[in-house]
Amino acid sequence: MAGRLAALARALPDWARIAWFGLVAPRATERVPLVVHQAVALSGEGVLLTLRGDLRGWELPGGSAHPGESDEACVRREVREESGLLVEVEFLVGDYVRTGFRPHTARIWRCRATGGSLRPSDETLRAAWFDPAAPPHTLFPWYREPLADALARHPAPVLRREHLGPGAVLAGMRIDLRMRWRA
Repeated sequence: MAGRLAALARALPDWARIAWFGLVAPRATERVPLVVHQAVALSGEGVLLTLRGDLRGWELPGGSAHPGESDEACVRREVREESGLLVEVEFLVGDYVRTGFRPHTARIWRCRATGGSLRPSDETLRAAWFDPAAPPHTLFPWYREPLADALARHPAPVLRREHLGPGAVLAGMRIDLRMRWRA
């Protein structure tokens, strides 16, 4: 019980950093709109998800491009860094333009796993395969539509606009608390 309570107590400083990252930094210190490249990486074992270390919950692996790095190279590098897996990019699923908490564009790519060894990283506590038709309840809700779109194979990339307001923030906090309690 003491370990669970300690895990919950560690949530507060993590939430403070995330609040700064999501509410203050985009408006005070960043000059260009953030674009994050994320992968719906599939194999015969399912869809790859990674478990964040700060806000505990499952998400699609990904991150921001380095200067001069192509979008596809970014997605391959991020998946490898966060999960140990190699992927080939199949196609662009679409852009998810998000306002509210941490304004950004999530550019989602459908990928196929081609090699490597599944492992966690400095950024992820775990990496695991899940049934894409039944993702875990602790998948952050803003990843459900990109996952469905990647599986639907639309004829052209989609453009979705989403607002991550208080409901999304609370959903993320509930998932985080559930994951910390069960850890």
